[in-house]
Amino acid sequence: MKLDQALDLLHKNVVNQNLRRHCYAVEAVMRALYKRLEDHHQTESDEDLWGIAGLLHDADYEMTKNNDSKKTHTKHILEWLKKADAEVDIYDAVASHAWGYVEGAPVPATKMQWALYTCDELTGLIVAVALVKPDKKLATVTVDSVMKKWSSPSFAAGVDRNQIKECEARLGIPVIEFVEIALRAMQGIHDDLGL
Repeated sequence: MKLDQALDLLHKNVVNQNLRRHCYAVEAVMRALYKRLEDHHQTESDEDLWGIAGLLHDADYEMTKNNDSKKTHTKHILEWLKKADAEVDIYDAVASHAWGYVEGAPVPATKMQWALYTCDELTGLIVAVALVKPDKKLATVTVDSVMKKWSSPSFAAGVDRNQIKECEARLGIPVIEFVEIALRAMQGIHDDLGL
């Protein structure tokens, strides 16, 4: 699957600007995590697999959120990925990112799958931190400001910090470094994120 195909699929099925921006953020973080986790044999096409998985992970959320999404989220996007003959790595990462949320979703098993599972929630926390800044800009968000809000369970209460913390055991990346990687990646596309 090529990036332009993935963007087309996302834009056909996601109208909500904030959901699109969430998908862009997760794509950027997945690309950054690929660079951090892979060895010197990395290729641009492999990085694209990680990025596309991030871009498309919630492509059917808009259509499933009002119908018991705990049963239906990812079902449509997985069908679309099959029809598009997308790589199995993309398919498996999208399927497993819903582990613990969607009934029957598989447990993440590879670094790519755990990367998507753990960074998905983190992008939401970083956006929430940016939105409480006076200028509402990612440029003024720091790792320290994210970690201060991390320690306040009432802030962005819907963000599952335990899911994010799996980065340590599953990816070998300490939470603080994980936050830094994600923040830098999102700052790199701040215009696309409107922040």
